[in-house]
Amino acid sequence: MNPVKALTTYGQAIWLDFLARGFIANGELKALVDSDGVRGVTSNPSIFEKAIGGSDEYDGAVSALLKERDRPVADLYEALAVEDIQRAADALHSVYDELKGTDGYVSLEVSPYLARDTEGTIAEAQRLWKDVGRANLMVKVPGTREGVPAIRALISQGISINVTLLFSQKMYAEVLEAYISGLETFIAGGGDPKRIASVASFFVSRIDTAVDTQLDGKIAAASGDEKAKLEALKGKVAIANAKLAYQHYLKVIGSERWKKLAAKGAQVQRLLWASTGTKNKAYSDVLYVEELIGRDTVNTVPPATLDAFRDHGKPRDSLEENIADAEHVLAGLAKSGISLDAITEALVDDGVKLFAEAFDKLLGAVAQKRAAILGSRINAQTIKLTTEIEKDARTLSERWRADGTIRALWQRDSSVWTGADESKWLGWLDVVAREQSDSARYVAFSGWVKSKNFSDVVVLGMGGSSLGPEVLAETYGQIDGFPKLRIVDSTDPAQVRRTEAAINLDRTLFIVSSKSGGTTEPNALMEYFFIRAGAKAAERFIAVTDPGSSLEKVATARGFAQIFHGEPTIGGRYSVLSPFGLVPAAAAGIDVAEFLGLAAAMVRSCGPDVPPAENPGVQLGLALGAAAKHGRDKLTLTGSKRIADFGAWAEQLIAESTGKNGKALIPLEGEPLGKPEVYGADRVFIDLRLKDDSDNARDTALAALEAAGHPVVRITVTSPAHIGQEFFRFEIATAVAGAVMGINPFDQPDVEAAKIKTRELTSAFEISGALPTETAVAADRTIAIYTDTANADALRKSGAGSDLVSWLKAHLARIKANDYVATLAYLDRSEANIAAIQAIRMAIRDSKHVATCVGFGPRFLHSTGQAYKGGPNNGVFLQITADNAADLDVPGQKTSFGVIEAAQSRGDFDVLTERGRRALRLHITGDVAKGLAIIGAAVQGALK
Repeated sequence: MNPVKALTTYGQAIWLDFLARGFIANGELKALVDSDGVRGVTSNPSIFEKAIGGSDEYDGAVSALLKERDRPVADLYEALAVEDIQRAADALHSVYDELKGTDGYVSLEVSPYLARDTEGTIAEAQRLWKDVGRANLMVKVPGTREGVPAIRALISQGISINVTLLFSQKMYAEVLEAYISGLETFIAGGGDPKRIASVASFFVSRIDTAVDTQLDGKIAAASGDEKAKLEALKGKVAIANAKLAYQHYLKVIGSERWKKLAAKGAQVQRLLWASTGTKNKAYSDVLYVEELIGRDTVNTVPPATLDAFRDHGKPRDSLEENIADAEHVLAGLAKSGISLDAITEALVDDGVKLFAEAFDKLLGAVAQKRAAILGSRINAQTIKLTTEIEKDARTLSERWRADGTIRALWQRDSSVWTGADESKWLGWLDVVAREQSDSARYVAFSGWVKSKNFSDVVVLGMGGSSLGPEVLAETYGQIDGFPKLRIVDSTDPAQVRRTEAAINLDRTLFIVSSKSGGTTEPNALMEYFFIRAGAKAAERFIAVTDPGSSLEKVATARGFAQIFHGEPTIGGRYSVLSPFGLVPAAAAGIDVAEFLGLAAAMVRSCGPDVPPAENPGVQLGLALGAAAKHGRDKLTLTGSKRIADFGAWAEQLIAESTGKNGKALIPLEGEPLGKPEVYGADRVFIDLRLKDDSDNARDTALAALEAAGHPVVRITVTSPAHIGQEFFRFEIATAVAGAVMGINPFDQPDVEAAKIKTRELTSAFEISGALPTETAVAADRTIAIYTDTANADALRKSGAGSDLVSWLKAHLARIKANDYVATLAYLDRSEANIAAIQAIRMAIRDSKHVATCVGFGPRFLHSTGQAYKGGPNNGVFLQITADNAADLDVPGQKTSFGVIEAAQSRGDFDVLTERGRRALRLHITGDVAKGLAIIGAAVQGALK
């Protein structure tokens, strides 16, 4: 008789520890049922990883699923697994029917990530039970301390359970008790116990492997009888442990308590011998089958062990043999000083870890298949690092994988960062899904805007409220049939006046955008344009603000046409995929549903179920964090012309998130690429390119930089509409980099300092009608030079005299390797002024070979200003201010736009100098263009 089939005569069922789609489809499973009497199938993450990740067998199924719709990686895996389990259950259903539900089961495991999560395990088991929809399913739940109450709860709900990862008799006893008490609850609720089955998977060979390793160490140090006793224990402990567990089972089913349940039709919870493939080649390859045969048991075997037992197995009723010997073996082990309890506890932990590792590999393989099939529907990314940084990034990636850090991040666990209030600021993680579910309101709003025949829509906001909409305006351009999207994020009178001149106030929609509602600039701009818009202004004003803000109160009182609420758990710089970005987008005619749909693909790519190695946002963040630890903390952001403005948004996100506690990633937006020799060893280059954009010069420059040993990140943006994917990729990357750097990327502790100084100055103006007087340290033609005493003394010692060139020469001479130079202009951000400031920037970079930043105030105060004040003291600052040729009053206030701008520049400069920064301020009187020309020439002279 077939030895495998013969096992049934001893009351033991044989299950197969293997599953694959082709194995079911080609009839191999059915053949084993018929020829060997196989009565069940077990699966686990390792089995699915080999099946799905180790072949192309599932590629067609993945492609078909993605053709229906894109979905998270875990959902893809689960769809594949559920289908396989259903097919296997159907193949075994004849066994299930024939044996009246006592056998014919297929097991599917809950996520190994939930091994320490009772409620999560219960919820997932319930969902899998429902999704598979087969009576002969067993859901596998780990026999951890957290798993035991889940087992009790699930049995009480009528769900059949395979308890896995059991190694110790003690935990087995707890699991058996959980099964019985769960049955009692189920029966008390009117349930029929005959339809519930359960097995307790007791692992065997792993115990011998672990015990034998410790025995070998002791044997090597022993001799004589002691050595012989130790050697006699090898290969015996696992079987002895299993036999004694079975003795406990016999005792329990012989109890009156169990007999009452049995009388009502309850099935016993069979012991299932797992891990029965022999690891040690010195032992018989059927050892863990032959020695554990007994009634009411199951042995789940891998295919190789099944083949071996069929070939030369010798079945006998062995499980109740030599029980005294089994007790003697365990006593001898304890006497040797080896703790079986310690070993089994470690094996549970190791088992959880190994299954999680296998699940990581499995999900990584599915993520790769998804990315390959989606192709250009997801923006591509390549990261080239130095050997040292690459090594550290890989180490970080493996640590994040092993620790499950990406899952912790998505679970809003503040311990990923500093353990402060980070968990309160992670609403951006799922904002895309929330906004997708509410996209109809954007369609309606877009239709309303179009029906009003507006010519322009103007966003009045700062920082996160303005930079995202600005990217969308530049990327999409004006859409036919919709107004032109414009941004005003300045208090410079000339810039405000220039915007007003460009629009028809009667046909312009104004979006006042402020999370807190208390931001100075948008409030001043709102007051100005509300008056200028005339009697029916409220019909052309809407507000985007957080619920309950002061702006909401004003908008309600004035009768604004519409009010949109932001999400209070999202900080401004992370808010572009929320109403702060989507309302302006809809007003400009952008298809918000399409935009969010494309962004959602990147959300899924960066999700908690995508291991770090396959997670594009995590990979970018780890690369930036590792680079910073190697001193490469200056990020040069370049891009195709149409999407180049993305750099300004990313600049705020990165600088304000990482620039604190003396640390920072300093982003450099708008700095054109140069030859390798103009850069120090502190750079990382990030290039965003539209897929159809051809730029040979930029390609050549990036290739030369890479060849020179600079890290280069290349991102290919499939289309302008795909820019939303980059918003999310960079948000994840910034959060991850912040974790690597050990900072809270969601606060901005140093931004308030400049605001306080500004309020002090404007308050003084409101009292006296003038800002406090200040004394220049020197003047040259139309340029007055200002700085604090410490800087002035240092510069004079270095040769600063009465002329502008000498002050600049002394100031720029303070630049050291790995510094950066920031030119901060409180001027109209006109094309002419930008060009003049850029010329100054490039002269400094090419001469000093350091990173250079440009910021227009007060715009940059809500962006890089945090890093300049809270980051490391390696910045050299050149502030440029000017008299306002024609000021503008702010209605209802004593201050004007010019006064606010002057107070902001002086407050900013005061905080820089208080923080010990190397700073110099140049103030232009008279014509700004001429003043900038003088400064530009003086910089050139100072650099000679």
